[in-house]
Amino acid sequence: MRSLVIGAISISLGLGLTSAFAQTAGRMAETPPQLPGAHLVQNVASQAGFETWIANFKQRARREGISETVLNQAFRGVRYNTDVIAKDRRQSEFTKQIWDYLDSAASPTRVSNGQKAMRKYAKTLDAIERRFGVDKYVVTAIWGLESAYGEHRGDVNVIEAMATLAYDGRRGKFFEAQLIAALKILQKGDTHPRNMKGSWAGAMGHTQFIPTSFEAFAVDGDGDGKRDIWSNDPTDALASTAAYLARHGWNKGQPWGVEVRLPSGFDYSSARRDNMRSPSDWAALGVVGVDGRTVPNYGRASILLPAGASGAAFMIFDNFAVLERYNKADAYVIGVGHLSDRLKGGPAIQASWPRGYQPLSFQEKKQMQRILKRKGFLDDKVDGIIGPNTTNAIRAFQTSIGVTPDGYPSQTLLKQLR
Repeated sequence: MRSLVIGAISISLGLGLTSAFAQTAGRMAETPPQLPGAHLVQNVASQAGFETWIANFKQRARREGISETVLNQAFRGVRYNTDVIAKDRRQSEFTKQIWDYLDSAASPTRVSNGQKAMRKYAKTLDAIERRFGVDKYVVTAIWGLESAYGEHRGDVNVIEAMATLAYDGRRGKFFEAQLIAALKILQKGDTHPRNMKGSWAGAMGHTQFIPTSFEAFAVDGDGDGKRDIWSNDPTDALASTAAYLARHGWNKGQPWGVEVRLPSGFDYSSARRDNMRSPSDWAALGVVGVDGRTVPNYGRASILLPAGASGAAFMIFDNFAVLERYNKADAYVIGVGHLSDRLKGGPAIQASWPRGYQPLSFQEKKQMQRILKRKGFLDDKVDGIIGPNTTNAIRAFQTSIGVTPDGYPSQTLLKQLR
């Protein structure tokens, strides 16, 4: 994602765990069976139409100030990429549960590799932390989730991928904007077309910036006059990630969140993002750290229950929302936060998870939303994405039938709705 993926979107643009858990834009229709050889005819037609589209696009790019030299270099050898289209079409529902995601996000291997990377680039990370005021462990955790510390940066020609997706038209305006931004990056000399590689959807470099986010937030970390997030040296990518978080309001010295224990009889309806209290106020209600002590006063916080009443609980602070600008999925933010804690030597999450639980499919989530809407609990679109409005609607329904209002979209909830 992200993916994004950086900032603007939460669809799956990245290479690693971001894309594995990012919210989907919806299930695409299955491709009907074709006669033998039909795909060859279709590909020839697509290539011909693609070349016409490129010719027209170049006129628009020239009006944006892109030089003829850059256009010629960037589009040399570019073809309609059917693999990119196939991957875009395969974006469908995900069923990975948060505990499975976190098992991978903060696996022993990822923690060990991250600590090795931090030792190798200790001076660089220290300098970045001093310059931007962003926790070096968080920056490293993003690096770990986005590209496995640079091991998987992507090998797709970004110009070709962006052009293919812009021509395809499903999200044409978005990808055309990314293509223009990519060309501007080339024109500024940050990299050469042959080096501009990334994921199939344009997320680039060690920390998977999309072109528009690169344009807005990338920085020159090593002082060579270029913002090179693609090279083997991760300095510019790590500095750019820190700059991104700083620009979005990172609070120095504040954690993303801390795991907490909830008291018996806890009012689960109070676990809402808009219910912000000081740690001492939460402690007065019985909410304490896993060590039984009042959480230090890092600022106002809310309680997050990513697996409902049966899983871990977290007290989350403003920096949680800053990390959401990188990727909006709660699991991603918790993954980054928890991995950063483990890189510091912190413990694994203490609470148990409801493992073995059968998640709702994408279609079941939409069915749940339709029923909530029909019953008058949801005033929002039916899209299969569980955001704050759907969570609040679930809580309202749960309260109406006298069950724990934890807002969790479970199979049990769907049966109750039916």
